[in-house]
Amino acid sequence: MAPVAEPVSGLNWAEDVEDNEAEYDADDLPAPTTREEADGTRVTIEYKLNDDGKKVKIVRKTKMRLIRAQVNHAVAERKNKWKKFGEVAGLSAGPDTNSTSYGEKVFLKLSSTIKDHDMPQPSDEVDSLKKALAAAAKSKISCRICKGDHWTSKCPFKDTHAPLDELGALESKESSLTDLTGGEDKTSGKYVPPSLRNRGPGESMRTERRDDFPTIRITNLSEDTSESDVKDLVGKFGHTSRVFVARDRETNACKGFAFVSFYHKEDAERALEKLNGFGYDNLILRVEWARSSRD
Repeated sequence: MAPVAEPVSGLNWAEDVEDNEAEYDADDLPAPTTREEADGTRVTIEYKLNDDGKKVKIVRKTKMRLIRAQVNHAVAERKNKWKKFGEVAGLSAGPDTNSTSYGEKVFLKLSSTIKDHDMPQPSDEVDSLKKALAAAAKSKISCRICKGDHWTSKCPFKDTHAPLDELGALESKESSLTDLTGGEDKTSGKYVPPSLRNRGPGESMRTERRDDFPTIRITNLSEDTSESDVKDLVGKFGHTSRVFVARDRETNACKGFAFVSFYHKEDAERALEKLNGFGYDNLILRVEWARSSRD
């Protein structure tokens, strides 16, 4: 008798769908696996449950790259002494995929301005106060060029006209400069120096010099010499009326000579006698009478 095959129960597709969509527990998920590819890429496969309770397969590929950096020796030693603890105790150095998660880098951008939605909404009183302050500030705005009620930078005449205040100051300066430096004589129409004005006949020949103090000239000074150094050098010989050190316009260094004026000729003679040939700052000084002080 021929064998009779047992009837195969038909497959219910609805039950298959229910099995695929069945919820899983976290303990039923497979353990994560990691393998190394030939190109050095590390492939990690793990399973998780999504928000709907369904099993999701996650494949993460990591490319390892060695970056050598020079750090302080003490910092490297202190880092090597760190040991992992807890569930990762005894594992190798570096992050572990089971306990460490990587996230995207977040860059913080600081701004000095505050957005409107972050600021509290002003009340009606604040709005009215701001409008009053703006109106008061606008009324006080005055252009320096045309005296209009706008900023000087917005003036339409800023490229063609000078400020009115500067023009008035310039005119007063020119008039005062003319009075000080001299001008034409109102009576004769000739130019008269300021020093000879309001003088009688014959007084110009008897005019004495304003600064006729005995003056000496000190040469062979170093570049670092200042007025205070020269005053300290000649101060022990008597009172001085003026100390002038010649300086270079670009470097402001001493040119190597200076002029010293004394109130008394005896003090100047004593300074000339003592300082001529005197060693000062690794140099030998030379002192002589200035041209205006020679007898």
